[in-house]
Amino acid sequence: MKPRVIQKAAKRFRDISLKNKIFFSTIAVILGISAIIALLARWILVDNLIHELELRGIAIARTIAERSSGYILDKNTPELLSLIFEEAKLKERQHLVSYIFVTDRDEQVLSHTLTRPFPESLRLANLLPPDEVKSVRLCRIGDQSAYDIATPITQGIYRIGTVHVGLNKNHIDQLVGKLRTTFLGFLSLVVVIIFVLTHYLAKYITLPIFKLTQIAEELSKGNFDVKLDAEQVQKGGQPLECPAFANPDAPCRHLDGAVGADPSGEAGAMSPVCRNCQFYRRQKGDEVAQLADAFYNMIWGIRLYRRRLRESEKKYRSLFVSGPDPIFVVGHQSFEIIDANPRAVEVYGYSREELIGRPFMELAPEHTQAYFESLQGQGDTHRLVTYPKTLHYKKGRKPFYVNLHASTTTYKGQPAIVLASTDITEMVEKDAQLIQANKMKSLGEMSAGIAHELNQPLNAIKMGSDFLAMMVEQERAIPPPDLHQVVREMSTQVDRAAEIINTLRSFGRKAELVMERVDINKPIQAVFALVGRQFELDNIHLALDLDPGLRPIMAHDNRLQQVFFNLVANARDAITEKKQRLPDRPAGTIRIRTSQEDGRVVAAVADDGIGISDAVRDKIFEPFFSTKESSIDMGLGLAITYGIVKDYGGEIQLTSREGEGTTFTLSFAAI
Repeated sequence: MKPRVIQKAAKRFRDISLKNKIFFSTIAVILGISAIIALLARWILVDNLIHELELRGIAIARTIAERSSGYILDKNTPELLSLIFEEAKLKERQHLVSYIFVTDRDEQVLSHTLTRPFPESLRLANLLPPDEVKSVRLCRIGDQSAYDIATPITQGIYRIGTVHVGLNKNHIDQLVGKLRTTFLGFLSLVVVIIFVLTHYLAKYITLPIFKLTQIAEELSKGNFDVKLDAEQVQKGGQPLECPAFANPDAPCRHLDGAVGADPSGEAGAMSPVCRNCQFYRRQKGDEVAQLADAFYNMIWGIRLYRRRLRESEKKYRSLFVSGPDPIFVVGHQSFEIIDANPRAVEVYGYSREELIGRPFMELAPEHTQAYFESLQGQGDTHRLVTYPKTLHYKKGRKPFYVNLHASTTTYKGQPAIVLASTDITEMVEKDAQLIQANKMKSLGEMSAGIAHELNQPLNAIKMGSDFLAMMVEQERAIPPPDLHQVVREMSTQVDRAAEIINTLRSFGRKAELVMERVDINKPIQAVFALVGRQFELDNIHLALDLDPGLRPIMAHDNRLQQVFFNLVANARDAITEKKQRLPDRPAGTIRIRTSQEDGRVVAAVADDGIGISDAVRDKIFEPFFSTKESSIDMGLGLAITYGIVKDYGGEIQLTSREGEGTTFTLSFAAI
């Protein structure tokens, strides 16, 4: 039954007029607040008043206790009696204090202010415990009640008696009643005043509401040409008279908040396009009149925004369709392709139907998951993120390099990611050609050492073949052990020559697009095999301290060979320059050390050469910068080294002291 009653009451309240809703709702709120205030007043004011009166009674008792100790010790009962009568009848206390009596240590009454025989029950009604400083208890005296307050009388550290002060409960109740009556009367007066004001305001506010209701009904039908009455719109303009309506690119102070210099030249003032706006206005009047103006301004603003929105959609759709680079719209959570422009279809080789719904990671499997997760962490922040030299795949798994630009957006009401890719394969290939040219230059520099390395196995093979030819010409029998030893040595030297040639081929071949797992020790050992002998002939010792337990990194083996060759070649030149300046110095040393630190693979190439001065240290990785003669070095070695390291997501640091040596430290993320 109760739910039905509530439903009926809610239906009746829903059907009454807005005026009565405002009136009854306000009255209900005021009555509820009044009831809460009354309860709080009873809890706070009344309790505080009683507590305050108790404190006054305690103060009276303590005053008597301080002044009566001497009378008790002297057994001066008349003076003690005079004291308590004086305190009991002082000013307004005569209505508050019902009685005062003093007892000794044995709780025997010494004096009291009662005009009738002292009741024996009162003496024992509120005994003060030995360790307490006060005791308050409601006691009954005949047909009256009183709050008995007991405090000790002390002399030094000894308790010599007790003072009892009785506060008249009837008098306290009268004070509380007066306070309650005054407060409730004031509260009732406030309720009556608010009742009258609410009735008047509800009637006043709801009078013009029906006009705005009619306007709202027109807006709900899509009629944004609705106008207010003649009192609110004294003159109106036509849409074509508004520059912001005719030209969506024209700024409007109300829509764009354009800030500039006003005609008077004051900086920072609003600079509207139109001196006198025909549509936006704010008339004087109450909030209802201002609400009517706001409705009119809202209608005009919606019309302008709708026109601008349509123009903006056309413009950006045109940019999307005719963009020179592939553009994808990808789901924020699923990472599936939602939309793609025609250029994406052309570059990636898929039809639009094949692209829509396809996971974007099929086009770019490397690092794409991490890229998307970093964008998801941005929340509602819209910012552009660039991922350079990202490997993508066309239809048929054909790889190519792109620069990827990504940002978060909203697409059809859902969060999405916009991705624009720029094909940089041609640029990457040109970089590869530059690196390849540098490799060929490096091979030229290594030619003397390589020739020496190849001469050793060739000489051994030549000696073995000459020995066999001589034995055949002389028709002499070759003992099987000797024949086996010669043939085995020749085979060993052939393998050694083949290993040198394979190392050269690996060093000289062009790197593939796809990176591979590489043990960084292997390219270092390959460079050592190529240049180690040549460096020894130049009186330069190449020392290796390689950690065999390194985790692999993602890179290209032969490009890392190029990196370490450039570094050891620079180290050799630094040692040679130092020898030229200091002919008597001992042999130079180049040390290559690898290690694993904090999840990264670290390789350090250190030399004890001439070092690098502070003046050129910041320019050492710049292209075409060199401290050598231009005919000897073009200044591309360290620039190419820096670019290769950065392509692999690595870091390269330089530490050097002039005259003492240089150390290049490379670090890569381990996998």
